[in-house]
Amino acid sequence: MKTKLSREIVKQAADRVYHYMLEDHSGSWGMDLNHWDWVPGVGVIAMLSYYELTGEAETMTELIKWSQNNLHLAEKVRVINAMAPYTVFPALYEHTHDNVFLETAERIGQWMMKEAPRTREGAFEHTVTENVKFPEQVWADTIFMAVLFLAKLAKLIGNVDYAKEAVRQVELHLTLLQDKDTGVLFHGWNSEARNHLSAARWTRANAWIAVAVPMIVVELEGLAVVPKETLERYQLLMRSLIRFQHEEGLWATVLDRPEFYSETSGSAGISCGIVKAVRQGLLDADYLNAAYLAADAILLKIKPSGEVMGVSGGTPIMPSIEAYNEIACYPTLYGQGLVLMLLSELSDISS
Repeated sequence: MKTKLSREIVKQAADRVYHYMLEDHSGSWGMDLNHWDWVPGVGVIAMLSYYELTGEAETMTELIKWSQNNLHLAEKVRVINAMAPYTVFPALYEHTHDNVFLETAERIGQWMMKEAPRTREGAFEHTVTENVKFPEQVWADTIFMAVLFLAKLAKLIGNVDYAKEAVRQVELHLTLLQDKDTGVLFHGWNSEARNHLSAARWTRANAWIAVAVPMIVVELEGLAVVPKETLERYQLLMRSLIRFQHEEGLWATVLDRPEFYSETSGSAGISCGIVKAVRQGLLDADYLNAAYLAADAILLKIKPSGEVMGVSGGTPIMPSIEAYNEIACYPTLYGQGLVLMLLSELSDISS
């Protein structure tokens, strides 16, 4: 199966999504690019992917400008969930040779290796900028928000220890979060209570790991070997996710609750992960059918303005599975970003 949408349509949609991100959304938690946290972090990671896959020079200029305007905010934030914006620094250093990007990335890498809070298993504890703590908790989000940066930094400076730590974090997160019954991931793990909290198989949690693992694997080539068992866990995850895909192409906001609303950002992240994994030989090409089906449905969620609809708001581990269905939907940079990453991947694979 091929997407019925042309390469031109995919590229036009990507452009609209990208330019909507650059508009002035001051005061909007979900859409304001000019602060330092995971939300704008996903936005700039997506912008970098858009640049790498399309070669749009304007995008690199925007990334450099964003980093220069917001770097002063970074030192006030030392939590795992806010590592995401640093993910673009290795690429910015390679592009500009400005030592501020290299020195900052190395300083943050040292913090992650030596000071960042960890659970008793050694996984990064999920710490956030909000005034709330999640002691001894492991969240799927961390692989995208922090471990991806560590892998990119490892490649930039040729640091084997950083590369091995990135592998270890992927191993730990997959081991602690993967559901033995379904093969998909729970949102989180409580290391002290030894449980998965509300035990929600939340779609966007699965998406963070679905898209991040192939990105991490690429960065680690020649530095560290990802164990066969870890890759098999990832492949099981991706096979299992496809079983929960709805006929129209999207996934419900909680995977195994088909009556819950369909959610765009998680669907885009899973689909993008499929395409990236197929490119790298982690998955067979047959998996692309699911990604194309999702892309067709996701393109219908993009307004002419470029706003992506159907994106669930910020979602901590909720007290019950039912509570996930009560999360309101509104535009966010992570929704725009995951859709932009998917469309960028498809821009040269569509017919």
